[in-house]
Order: sequence, then C-alpha cells, then structure tokens
Amino acid sequence: MNSPRDIDVGRRLKDLRLAHGLSQRALAKRAGVSNATISMIEADRVSPSVSALKQILAGFPIGLSAFFAAEETEAEKVVWRADEFTEIAGGAISYRQVGGDLTGRSLQMMHERYRPGTDSGRPTISHQGEEAGLVIRGLLELEVDGARYELKAGDAYFFDSRKPHAFRNIGDTDLVIVSACTPPSF
Repeated sequence: MNSPRDIDVGRRLKDLRLAHGLSQRALAKRAGVSNATISMIEADRVSPSVSALKQILAGFPIGLSAFFAAEETEAEKVVWRADEFTEIAGGAISYRQVGGDLTGRSLQMMHERYRPGTDSGRPTISHQGEEAGLVIRGLLELEVDGARYELKAGDAYFFDSRKPHAFRNIGDTDLVIVSACTPPSF
C-alpha cells in the first residue's frame, strides 16, 4: 500500500473527480469549498491539510483511507480524457495514443491528425497484425498492397497490416482519423 507521501494528491483528486463525472465547480459546491481550492490542489500549487482533504472527499463520498489506497494502475483504467492521451509524434502528423504503456496489451488505439499534403512516409509501412480506422474529417488516400483508395469523413478501413500500406492527406484541411491496430505497432 502506498503511503500518503507517495500519492500525487492533486492528480489523484483530479482523476477521482473526472471518474465521477464532476467539474471542479460541481465538486467544490458538493464539498463546501471554493472552486479555487479544488483548482489549486489539482494543479499541485497547494497541499491540503488532512481536514480540508477529508471535507473535499466527503463530496464524492470517499474516505481518506480509500483515497490513499493503491492507485488504479493503467491496466485497470477504463477512461482516458482527451488531455490524457500520450503524444507519440507531433508536428505535421500527430499520433495521440489512448494510454501510455501498452506492455501486455493486444490493442492500440489512436487519434491521428495529418496536415494537408502530409503522409506516413516512404517506403510503405508493414507490421504484424490488423489495422482499422474511421475518417472523422478530411480526405485520406490509403494505399494497401499497391491499391489506392480515397476515403472521406464517415468512411472506414480494415486490413491485414502485414501488407505494405501508407496514409496521405489529399485534402486542403486537416485529416483526422481514429484508428486501432493489433498488436500495438508503435
């Protein structure tokens, strides 16, 4: 079991608040504290006293012992908020992965963004497994095993990723894709 000193109180409070679907303002109102208090604790700008933390936790409700119990591991985590994705690559192409360490996982899910004119590079990619994706916005040119396909928002793909493949934004706006592959390839 972790000691209170080992716990990132601000992050743990934020994770708990988000898991309960509460805004900072809603938690503050439930707990009878100011919104600024919740904000400063979550940002690690202040460390709450035991009595202040107990008062805040009553807004869930959860006791101090449960709060300081072993934190949820990433393997047990169910929800990742948009700001919790792991940025694998940024710039003209952005790959934001759901989760951090995928050790022992069989699936990788990503939010991909390609600026106009960018592509996944040459030569084409190939790796063990399967890959699928859904175009959210923009125009995708997908090449799989020498065949080229044009996909628009709402279109999807699914293929054996051992076949050489490449992605290219052929539109004049950002291309956004939500994709998954098994096993993880990054």
